[in-house]
Amino acid sequence: MGTLKDFAKKKDFLVCVDSDGCAMDTMDIKHIRCFGPCMVDEWGLERWRDAILSRWNDINLYTMTRGINRFKGLNMALTEIDGQYTPIDHLADLTAWVNSGAAPSNDALQKAIDETDSPILKKALRWSKAVNVAINALPDSEKLPYPGVKEALAFAHERADIAIVSSANPGAVLEEWEKYDLLPHTDVVCAQDVGSKAFCIAELLKKGYAPDHVLMCGDAPGDMDAAEKNGVFYFPIRVRQEKESWEQFVSEGFGRLLDGAYAGAFQREVIDAFLKNLGG
Repeated sequence: MGTLKDFAKKKDFLVCVDSDGCAMDTMDIKHIRCFGPCMVDEWGLERWRDAILSRWNDINLYTMTRGINRFKGLNMALTEIDGQYTPIDHLADLTAWVNSGAAPSNDALQKAIDETDSPILKKALRWSKAVNVAINALPDSEKLPYPGVKEALAFAHERADIAIVSSANPGAVLEEWEKYDLLPHTDVVCAQDVGSKAFCIAELLKKGYAPDHVLMCGDAPGDMDAAEKNGVFYFPIRVRQEKESWEQFVSEGFGRLLDGAYAGAFQREVIDAFLKNLGG
């Protein structure tokens, strides 16, 4: 699998594909089994566990904030918890860091801790690291591609270059895609280490693709925003309708990209269905 730096355009069309929650059925399990429970444990929220976990899943999976960065989602959840259930000490420190423009990553958080010694930032980093440990412990049998993904990638790869564009850890992405034999149908991986999804698409466009020959497949509003910022098309994989979404990509979406019939009514139609699916 080539890097972005070494990648060269081979075909006239490019399909970018997100990983978690789009190609791989890994987003729900990571939030339901790892992110939310680790927050409950770190902040001692067991008394309100069921309600808090339900709200965590709404924020991160089933509404217009689906796919939000982990630290922004944490701050949103803790702010609600502070208002509804129990005070969260030093919450203002976390809010300030999340809104500071710093990269929302463990490394950037550690730098902020070194500078401020804030107790809540330390807790947020412990939580984030605990989440990573919990995710790594998930059995492989529960991290599967959605039905139809392999066939859709193989189908599109006949006429288009395929790029993984994900905000996930590159090692995890490569491991999961290799395990299920998806990598032979891809050309380049652009993950967390490369930059934001919008940045990755912008860099891929520099390889020589016309924007109207590029399609971003994603499952979250952030994927749509990354496509719109670069003037490329967006094909949504709808939550709880992933199989049907990939079938539509094969039966209609990809063909419209090739035929120059994606813009206009069809693009609006799939985006409207996507927004309705998330309550937007």
